[in-house]
Amino acid sequence: MGLSGIRHNVNQNNQDHYLSLIALHGVFALLIYFVPIFSKLYFLGVILYFFYRIIAAQDINKPKQVMIACCYIVGSEVLFRMTGGTFFYEAAKYLVILYILTGLFYNGISGTAYSYFIYLVLLVPSIIVAYVEIGYDSNLRTNVAFVLSGPVCLGLSALYLFDKKIKVADLLDVIKYLSLPIISMTIYLFLYNPSIKDTLRGTQSNFAASGGFGPNQVATILGLGMFALTVRLFMKSPNLFLKVFNIILLGIISYRGIVTFSRGGILTAIVMIAAFLYLLYKKSSGRQKGRIVYSFFLLSILGVSVWVFSSSQTGGLIDKRYANQDKLGRGKEDLSTGRVDLFLDDLQGFIDNPFLGVGANGAKELRLKNGFGLKASHNEVSRLLSEHGLFAIIILFILIVKPFLYRHTNKGNVFFFAFLGFWFATINHSAMRISASAFIYALALLNVYYEKRPIRRKRIIQKR
Repeated sequence: MGLSGIRHNVNQNNQDHYLSLIALHGVFALLIYFVPIFSKLYFLGVILYFFYRIIAAQDINKPKQVMIACCYIVGSEVLFRMTGGTFFYEAAKYLVILYILTGLFYNGISGTAYSYFIYLVLLVPSIIVAYVEIGYDSNLRTNVAFVLSGPVCLGLSALYLFDKKIKVADLLDVIKYLSLPIISMTIYLFLYNPSIKDTLRGTQSNFAASGGFGPNQVATILGLGMFALTVRLFMKSPNLFLKVFNIILLGIISYRGIVTFSRGGILTAIVMIAAFLYLLYKKSSGRQKGRIVYSFFLLSILGVSVWVFSSSQTGGLIDKRYANQDKLGRGKEDLSTGRVDLFLDDLQGFIDNPFLGVGANGAKELRLKNGFGLKASHNEVSRLLSEHGLFAIIILFILIVKPFLYRHTNKGNVFFFAFLGFWFATINHSAMRISASAFIYALALLNVYYEKRPIRRKRIIQKR
């Protein structure tokens, strides 16, 4: 068999494996919907399966397996939350932390990742302040764990993944595992709410279209799925069948994301896709740029088609939602739906307590004591300032500056701006409610490299 024949068989096997995984996750969605207890069994199976993959892998391959495990947990977190699969709310963050700690045990950290160790240390004073100010009677452990599980997850993930070498082909495999449970969630949403028209009451976020769960979280994960399928379309669709197949999948996920009526996750997806395509086009050769333009043309047609279909299915209400209007077409005064007030309230907490802040979860506790209800901030930046004081400025400096300093000397990660953009956009509209904002940030710190094709030299046969 010639070299071209071998390549054809490898590509065919990869295609069949990809399609089989998608079919399997379609079955998972059906089982979760029709046999609800399966969600918990599925969750337990995921924990054990990926932990086994990490332990069984050779040390050199463990980072990839850790990333695959964490990405799968990130992609499935909201699905398990909405279907009661997890045994406690923050389970996904703790699982990511567990997988990361396992990787740290085997592989250690980069000698230049010390900034993220400092970042983790700077989170500690807020715990002490919380103990002193809030008191143990307010369930200190639960309150602190709720607000710090996300930041700790980010810090440990960054500590482990900083400057970890990974082939671009392996990173594409990691992103594939991110998309698989999102496909399951999308199918589940269609089963839970097949007709969007029957659930529309206005232009507010639609819980029914979001599986009866928080539209903000659902839209954020579906937006991540949009990005993952776009990457698949541009970098892992070598034939017409896969291009069409991935375009259809991308369209379906995009539609379900749009009709949640939660704008943050969809706008974040657009930012990610734009950042990814910019770097991909910039890094590509002339011939590859032509293919990218062709695929972008298909993507643009898909985008317009999905929007038109969404508008039709919602009776034009989705157009009004993104125009910040109510169902009668009247402009809404507050574009942020109350988030600005929470942001300003957090800043006031920083002004009143500039040195050490109000302590972990202190901002929410103060709002409760002042009679404003138990409202959690949607903005991680303002929450950090309020609860960590001046330490928050150092924390933000590390989180923002360190990746760009690394990028200055290592520009191989074509997803750098997409991953970092997801983190920054998400923490500004959804804080760190889900593990995705923590772990996706760390993926921007990878040392991504491209394998060079072996040079084939013709053998010179000397005539005697």
